[in-house]
Formats: sequence, C-alpha cells, structure tokens
Amino acid sequence: MKKLLIIMALMFLMGAGAVEAQNSVIDNIMTRTSIRKFKPQAVEDAKIETMLRAAMAAPTAVNKQPWHFVVVTDKKVLDELAGKGRGGDMLRNAPLTIVVCGNLEKALDGDAEEFWVQDASAATENLLLAAHSLGLGAVWTGLYPIIERAGHVNSVLGMPEYIMPLCTVIIGYPDEQPTPKNKWNPENVSYNKFGNRK
Repeated sequence: MKKLLIIMALMFLMGAGAVEAQNSVIDNIMTRTSIRKFKPQAVEDAKIETMLRAAMAAPTAVNKQPWHFVVVTDKKVLDELAGKGRGGDMLRNAPLTIVVCGNLEKALDGDAEEFWVQDASAATENLLLAAHSLGLGAVWTGLYPIIERAGHVNSVLGMPEYIMPLCTVIIGYPDEQPTPKNKWNPENVSYNKFGNRK
C-alpha cells in the first residue's frame, strides 16, 4: 500500500510538472516583446548555439531545411549592415545579429520554391522565442522581398546569389522592458467557414 501511495504521489507530481512546463511555454510566447535597445554586454557562445539549435528545430516543408544563418558579432560588420534600411541604430548598438537566410539550392522546385520563406520564418520565430527564454531581447527586421535591402546584406556578408537573406534578428541583453501587447482579437477568427463566429 505504501508503495502504491508513493507511485501515485510521483505520478501526481509528474503531471503537475507537465502542466507547469506547458504553461511556461505559453508564458514565454505571451510575454515576448520586440526589444530595440540593448546593453553593450556580449551574448555568450553557448546561448548563440542554443538559439541556432532552436531555429533549426522548426518545421520545414519536405524536411528540406533550406535555411542558412549568419552570426554577426563584429562591430565593423554590424556598422556596415546598418548602412541601409530599417534597424540601422539597433544594429549599431547591438552586440549580435543573426541573419536568417534561405538557401535556394535546397529549396523545393517549381511552384513550391517560395516555401523557403515559410521555413525560414518558422525558424525565425523559434529563434525569437529561444532568445526570450534565455533572458535576451530580440527584434525581427525584414529584408526579403525588398531586393535593395536583401542585396545590401548579401553584399556586406559576401554571400553567393543562391543565399537569400530573409531577415535580421537583432539580439542582446535588453535595456528596456516594454509591456507585452495583448493581440487577441476574436474578430480575426472564423469557424468552419469564413465569417462564421462561435
């Protein structure tokens, strides 16, 4: 009987831990905000690798994994990247940016080629959530499909034409604490057919 009670208590605790873990994931999603001001503190290599591992755990069409990530910590390169487009001041003042790219040689063929954008976008969201969970702040700044922006980044980083930069994720220790926005809006949800409300 005593063993049974111990087993039941352990099962209860394991179940409670699973609920807590699930809630911590939801909490991480709901509390993430875009951070645009950073402390000068460098981001540790172990945290960079964790974020990249999280990014590469994203779903990908036909498991093509058509992504490539360029990690930039060199201040001169960050300044060059900041030369054009949005995010210039953030890039100049951040210790790190990860440029999320599509490798067009790994992309699907024909009409499905542009699925690399979805794959790289899923990887980017994983990267943002991982950064938040590690106590870092991050912001996504778009490049593709604005060819001038993407071309500038491609040129600065010396990338071949088959590598297309989708976005920069500017990362660092946050120097601001914006309040998360409540974006829930039931009007943006239909059930079974467009326009049907619950």
